[in-house]
Amino acid sequence: MEISPIRNKRDYRQTLKEIESLMSAKRNTSEGDRLDILVTLVEAWEARHYPMHLGD
Repeated sequence: MEISPIRNKRDYRQTLKEIESLMSAKRNTSEGDRLDILVTLVEAWEARHYPMHLGD
């Protein structure tokens, strides 16, 4: 299982596509583990590049 950081928008889009293909993966399988890791990477990318500014 080779996973690399999301470094740019192209990587981000590719990772989203892969997540979509893994959405039916079962927990505690290699596919399910990969899905969890990729979601974590996307969440970190989005938090850095698309921060949510909550109003008062």
